[in-house]
Amino acid sequence: MLSPKKVKHRKWMKGRSLNRDIAISNIDLNFGTYGLKSLEARYLKDKQIEAALKEIKRVLGKRGRLWLKIFPHISRTKKPEGVRMGGGKGDIDHYATFVRAGNILFEVESDNKELAISALKSASYKLPIKTKIVSKDES
Repeated sequence: MLSPKKVKHRKWMKGRSLNRDIAISNIDLNFGTYGLKSLEARYLKDKQIEAALKEIKRVLGKRGRLWLKIFPHISRTKKPEGVRMGGGKGDIDHYATFVRAGNILFEVESDNKELAISALKSASYKLPIKTKIVSKDES
């Protein structure tokens, strides 16, 4: 799974609520001609990102290139089932990243337009957020 090699703090605080504004950075296509843009704000787990990555790679094969624009760097903790209150914070369960509405998640470049769009569409089924496929000529 995707996880950072080195972090400043092993356990992070939760942070503010999910109802944040629209993204102001990472909103344009920089590398590829097609991209998957999020339409809502939510935490994405490392397993969800990995599943979408594998799906894009499976559909594209060697007929296109892929760029990952997000990375799970926030550690999320969980206490074991049946443990009483207290005793400190739980162990790290997984890593996640916070995605705002308007962020580009993946970028794809391929000579075949239908292949690139189908790869991004199949990856969007693996994610728990609403997404939209954008192209360089549209955005």
